[in-house]
Amino acid sequence: MGRSQSLPRGDDPRFGPDADDSASPILHVDMDAFFAAVEVRRRPELRGRPVIVGGIGPRGVVSSASYEARRYGVRSAMPTSQARARCPHAVYLAPDFSAYTAASRAVMQIFRDVTPLVEPLSLDEAFLDVTGARRLFGSPATIARLIRRRVAEEQALTCSVGVAPTKFVAKLGSTRAKPDGLLVVPPGQVLDFLHPLPVDALWGVGERAAESLRRLGLATVGDLAEAPVGMLRRAVGAASASHLHELAWGRDPRGVSPEHVDKSIGAEMTFDVDVADPLQIRRALLALSAKVGVRLRGSGQVGRTVSLKVRLADFRTVSRSRTLDVPTDTAREMFDTVWALYTALDPGERIRLVGVRVEGLASAQGAARQLTLGAPERGWREAEAVADAAAARFGRSVIGPASLMADPDPRRKENPPRP
Repeated sequence: MGRSQSLPRGDDPRFGPDADDSASPILHVDMDAFFAAVEVRRRPELRGRPVIVGGIGPRGVVSSASYEARRYGVRSAMPTSQARARCPHAVYLAPDFSAYTAASRAVMQIFRDVTPLVEPLSLDEAFLDVTGARRLFGSPATIARLIRRRVAEEQALTCSVGVAPTKFVAKLGSTRAKPDGLLVVPPGQVLDFLHPLPVDALWGVGERAAESLRRLGLATVGDLAEAPVGMLRRAVGAASASHLHELAWGRDPRGVSPEHVDKSIGAEMTFDVDVADPLQIRRALLALSAKVGVRLRGSGQVGRTVSLKVRLADFRTVSRSRTLDVPTDTAREMFDTVWALYTALDPGERIRLVGVRVEGLASAQGAARQLTLGAPERGWREAEAVADAAAARFGRSVIGPASLMADPDPRRKENPPRP
């Protein structure tokens, strides 16, 4: 969503940090260039330089770009090859989700120190309802300042906060406040804030829908609000027309839902070139299983169903899954399962992408554990938990499955990888 100088910004006194926030209890907190910022925090020598996190191969996609990189037009979801063309001198880094998960947990804990009504949307953003926190911490804008200060002081990261009467407007507010800003939208100013925005500011309006609306002469949210619903139906369909019309008038009845949980956790890898070597595919599945295990343990969850995804060179996609007797969060068990699924699949063709996903999630606390007869009391899960702790302190590159570590002797014959 592009910005225009005529659109409401954090420096507009109607919506600035000192605007009336007495009836705006919803906060949307959005971390600034989160993945890139975590990398800069770990590598202070990168501060002030363009940093791009994502797939670094020819088929990679940008996950996060620092604001120095964004000045060159680099954006999330952009092909890495296009980012390199625009900003060849940037520092390109592969993502380290264990580091981002750890930083996210710390940030979310700051939010929960203020209010239990926290609804995470992803690792780097969340809605908060601070209605019940006012007596202890002050007004919503005061609470937003407290959160921003703690995030900066305790995590050496920055965030932007939108304060508004509804979730939708609060999210737009944090976007307009970026980077490292605060924007308050009072109820009486919601329409003044919304109506100058472009139509693609509305949730559910992608590029295609925006183009359809613009062909009808509806360029701004205000244009859409004044349009007959029947006209909107012709452009976006009946269900979306009513939804967008409500949003355009600032009506969003949804409350903050702290009970929201992920339905699945997964990871995928796109090869730089299509591969057929079973050893290379096996290594990829092992690395993905390790990544999913870290995310599961970091979120305090276990899962029952392990799924394998394979995309062939001709873009056909095949999926297989297996439900375990007891839930798991260990890379060893996930890898054994997806490798068995892959060997049974025996695609016999070159592979473009593989993925590992765990579904049927539940809290790890109190989850049933099944010990194999004769197995030691402590095993793979404890070993992987120790690896998590070491990685959180020293970085994921210092510890992991032995078969994924670089071999100092390139002449040495590699054994089939195991966790």
